[in-house]
Amino acid sequence: MAELATIARPYAEALFKATSSDLNGAAIWVDAFQVIARNSQLQQFAGDPNVTNAQVFSVIEDLASKVALTAMAKNFLRTVIDNGRLSALPEIAEQFQVLKNAQSGTADAVVFSAFAIDRAALADLAVTLEKRFARKLNLSVELQPELIGGIRVVVGDEVLDTSVKARLEQMKMALTA
Repeated sequence: MAELATIARPYAEALFKATSSDLNGAAIWVDAFQVIARNSQLQQFAGDPNVTNAQVFSVIEDLASKVALTAMAKNFLRTVIDNGRLSALPEIAEQFQVLKNAQSGTADAVVFSAFAIDRAALADLAVTLEKRFARKLNLSVELQPELIGGIRVVVGDEVLDTSVKARLEQMKMALTA
């Protein structure tokens, strides 16, 4: 989806510059917009030629009512809708998060595990992974029982796979080569 990333980049960069005084506050409503924009029913509603941009804006504003939307948030949302870029909103949010993380020297990391990880083990894992990737990490955990055991960590485009599934695949490749 290089095209979507290309479309999203100027929006993310402009949003980053415009909200530089309150990046954390902006991240809250950007994340809310991202979740809402991923909804297939909303995308279908927005794509209906009989629906106006004002109606789409109103629906999204109602759905985001749990988050305090600033005037900047509303203007940003109107701009995205008016330019027909609602489908790019999730990518805009992801690129915004990358820019925010780059400024603070952190990165988002997803830890895929076959089993639930308790807080103490996650804290120990965070220390190890931060040394390995040489930056502060914002960890989130997702369960993937098909890994059988171990973990798989994704930080941006870097992957550290110590799962049993990956090791079995490596053994299979070695035996069949």
